[in-house]
Amino acid sequence: MIDVSTLTANELVSKLRSGEISSVELCNKYLDRIKKYEKDIQAWAHFDKKILLEKAEEADDYRKSGKPLGPLHGLPVAVKDIIGTYDMPTECGTVFRKKMSSTQDSEIVNLLKNAGAIIMGKTATAELAYIHPCKTKNPHDYSRTPGGSSSGSAAVIASHMAHLSIGSQTGGSIIRPASYCGVVGYKPSYGLISRNGVLKVSDKLDTMGVFGKTVKDVALLAKTLIKKDLYDTSTIHFSADSMLEACEEGPVFEPKFIFYKTNKWKSINKKSQQAFEFLIKNLKKNIEVFDTPSYFEDIPKYHQIIHEVDMANNMQVYFKKDKTKLSKELREAIARGLKYSGKEYADAIDFMKQSYESYKEVFEDYHGIITPSSSGVADKGLKSTGSADFQKIWTYLGLPAISLPLLTGENDLPLGVQLVGDKLDDLRFLGAANWLEKNCKDEG
Repeated sequence: MIDVSTLTANELVSKLRSGEISSVELCNKYLDRIKKYEKDIQAWAHFDKKILLEKAEEADDYRKSGKPLGPLHGLPVAVKDIIGTYDMPTECGTVFRKKMSSTQDSEIVNLLKNAGAIIMGKTATAELAYIHPCKTKNPHDYSRTPGGSSSGSAAVIASHMAHLSIGSQTGGSIIRPASYCGVVGYKPSYGLISRNGVLKVSDKLDTMGVFGKTVKDVALLAKTLIKKDLYDTSTIHFSADSMLEACEEGPVFEPKFIFYKTNKWKSINKKSQQAFEFLIKNLKKNIEVFDTPSYFEDIPKYHQIIHEVDMANNMQVYFKKDKTKLSKELREAIARGLKYSGKEYADAIDFMKQSYESYKEVFEDYHGIITPSSSGVADKGLKSTGSADFQKIWTYLGLPAISLPLLTGENDLPLGVQLVGDKLDDLRFLGAANWLEKNCKDEG
């Protein structure tokens, strides 16, 4: 049989549709990988081999019936364990929800099932999608963090235990794990994917996103999930029908990018700095290096205010019930969130709008912004999920961002390149990302 780990998700979907590969055969290949690596990586919060194979057999039988197939028919997709499922536990990385499932499926899960996908299992998350690490280890080095909070969602892709997975980002929870684990992580523009039925951390910041091996793979999955949802008022009407075609077509003319080293450049180790310098030199026709706007320095402070106030409101039920069962990091964040004034919160929201209005004209002349995805390769040790310094600004502004595994840092570990686009310009943005992927694949 074909080595499925060498195929993209788009190739797999085609082979599943034609019957060249059955869903049962594919799932058995995943099970082989899980048997071999899961004991060390521990990327799954919930996984049931028997149920997976039953669903795969149902998908194969349905295909043989000749009935119309959905765009992801028979393909297993892993989902972060903050995404509600009625037939699997949704524990959110906290003892408060041990063995608890949701009363109904989230909108994301409904869309996946309607597309013919199989919900493969739940991937491990940092506690309540914040920063306290879960059990997952980095597939490239078990002594290092996979990043967080979408730790398991990135790790299952890096270890070939799945081709596609879903995560979320409130600060840097998609881009950083993608960088550390050497996979593609795509955080769409705020408001494109419904959060209905998902653990609420911050209504103003929470963004659902996807992981895969290539830009076209994450586009395949995102296209299925982008839909207006009346039960999530942040979502908008957005046509993603041509997302894959926009990826393939790429920029109409030679793309131009801005590169920001940012004021956190000094925190990146020398080997990683050299990798980015090589990238800049190699793409000198396409990249201009600029300093970040001065008002960007205020964004982390305002992001923190919104994040912690919202978290205090949404998590106080656990805080009041028994705060000793929460991590020290979460307890302190909630305590800070309860102390901010209404004016501080309102100022943080106002600055979000003002800063985007001031910044958006940049995209009239450039296809996107390139920055490091993270402050270097995955941190040594498992007591932290890493720094969100290189991701928070773009989450705060609601812009689409993607981490591409294009470079190699110290100890030959993966190092992500982050591309950022204009708000709700995701189709053109993914075309530019695909261009970067094709032209820089072996730069590290």
